[in-house]
Amino acid sequence: MSRTQTEELKEHEKERDFLCVVRDAFRAFARKSSIVLGSAWAFSAALLIIIVWIATGPIFHFSDTWQLIINTATTIITFLMVFLIQNTQNRDAKAVHLKLDELIRALKGARNKLVDLEDLSEEELRTLQQQFERLRKEAERGTKHPSDAAPAPP
Repeated sequence: MSRTQTEELKEHEKERDFLCVVRDAFRAFARKSSIVLGSAWAFSAALLIIIVWIATGPIFHFSDTWQLIINTATTIITFLMVFLIQNTQNRDAKAVHLKLDELIRALKGARNKLVDLEDLSEEELRTLQQQFERLRKEAERGTKHPSDAAPAPP
């Protein structure tokens, strides 16, 4: 890489929007967290914490404070995990959609109008589902129908 290209890259990096940096950092954090927190070790650690909490119950006479500790901790963890899980699911869904879109585009005879199904209204999706159900029933009966190449809804 030449010096000019390196300088241009550094300048571009300085121009990056703060929100873009935060979004990228959160994406990386969410991905790493999902890997770690989805492991058997994380489950074991959570189970151990609950066992320790239960074991300390008699020491603290099962007081309100003792109960409040686990309630507060689980509420906070659940609240934060919702965002991590949603971010990970959104990214995974987007990646799957892009892969399927590529397959649809690559297959000869495939309906390219099916590429952006996620942008259709509920009514359009329902109409398309009915078309596919009809095609499935016709295929089960062993009949070929010209509607096999029926256009996707508008």
